[in-house]
Amino acid sequence: MATENHSTVTEFILQGLTERPELQLPLLFLFLGIYLVTMIGNLGVITLICLNAQLHTPMYYFLSNLSFVDLCYSSVITPKMLVNFVSGKNTISYAGCVAQLYFFLVFVIAEYYMLTVMAYDRYVAICRPLFYNIMMSHQVCSLLMVGVYAMGFIGSTIETGLMLKQSYCERLISYYFCEILPMMKLTCSSTYHVEMTVFLLAGFNITVTSLTVLISYAFILSSILRINTTEGRSKAFSTCSSHFAAVGIFYGTTAFMYLKPSTASSLAQENVASVFYTTVIPMLNPLIYSLRNKEVKAATQKALRGKQF
Repeated sequence: MATENHSTVTEFILQGLTERPELQLPLLFLFLGIYLVTMIGNLGVITLICLNAQLHTPMYYFLSNLSFVDLCYSSVITPKMLVNFVSGKNTISYAGCVAQLYFFLVFVIAEYYMLTVMAYDRYVAICRPLFYNIMMSHQVCSLLMVGVYAMGFIGSTIETGLMLKQSYCERLISYYFCEILPMMKLTCSSTYHVEMTVFLLAGFNITVTSLTVLISYAFILSSILRINTTEGRSKAFSTCSSHFAAVGIFYGTTAFMYLKPSTASSLAQENVASVFYTTVIPMLNPLIYSLRNKEVKAATQKALRGKQF
C-alpha cells in the first residue's frame, strides 16, 4: 500500500478479537451480557448513592465517581465492538478512532487515580479517624476529584496529540479497538518518541498510584492487626482483600500492556489482558465495592421495597 499522510486516512479496519466466524455469535452474547451487567451495576450504584442521604459520605462519593469512570470507559469500547460482531464490517472512521483512543485514555488514567484516592480515603478513615472530617472535607474531596479527572485529560491529550502527528501506511489495526500500541505499528515514521512518552507516562501513573495504594493498605493492615476481636479482623480483611484483588487485576493487566517493549508479547496475550481491564473490571467493581458493603445492601433492599422513596 502506498504511503498515506495521516490527514488523508478516512478509516481504519479493526481486526477484532477473533477471525473465526463460528465464535462471533458466542462472543456477541458474552460481551453483550457483560456490558448489560456493567451498565446496570454502575448506574445502580450511582443512582442509589444519589438518592440515599445516608450514603452521602466521602467513601460513597468516590465510589459513585468510580462507577461513572467504569461506565464511561466501558462504553467507549464495548458498543462499537458489539456492532462489529453483528455487522461483520470492522471499520471505524479516522475521527472516530482518534475520539475512541482519547476518551479511553482519559478514563483509564482517571481509574488509576480514583483507586488511589479511594485507598487514601480508607487509610484516613481507619488510621486517622479523629481527623477524618477535616482531612476528607467536602472541599478536599472536590479537589481530589478535580485532580483525578485533570490527570486523565492531561495524559490523554499528550498521548493522543502525539498520535495525531503520525503518518499511517496501513489501515488494519490488529486489535478490537483503537489502542495506542497497535496504532503505532501502522505508522510510516519513527515511533521512538511516542513509545518513550507512553512508557514514561504509563510508568509514572502506574508507579505513583500503585505505591500510594500499597503504602495506604500497609498502614491499614497494620491497624487491622491491632484489632482485638477475631470477627472484626476477619471483616476488615475480607473488605480489603476484595478491593486489593480488583486493584491487582487492573494494575497487573495494564502494566503488562504498557510497561514492556512492544514486541515482548503476542497479540492473543495482549487481547486477553486488555479484555480484563476494559470489560471485566468495570463489571466487577460494583460487585466488589458495593454488594459486599452492608450499608449499600441495606439501602438497596429498602429501595427495592419502596420504603426509600
